[in-house]
Amino acid sequence: MRWWKVAGLAGLAGVAATGVVIARAERKRRAYSADEIRERLHSRVAEAAAPAPAEQPE
Repeated sequence: MRWWKVAGLAGLAGVAATGVVIARAERKRRAYSADEIRERLHSRVAEAAAPAPAEQPE
């Protein structure tokens, strides 16, 4: 087999693997209900708005 055939097959396998990873991530993202997403966003906002703890001097 020529080197360019091997490189082409490796590229094809990489594209297929990337598609599988993207499809799995999309399926996982769409598994959340609207209420779950809203709850997570509210908790993130509350966490970001909370004051940071003061550093202790050494």
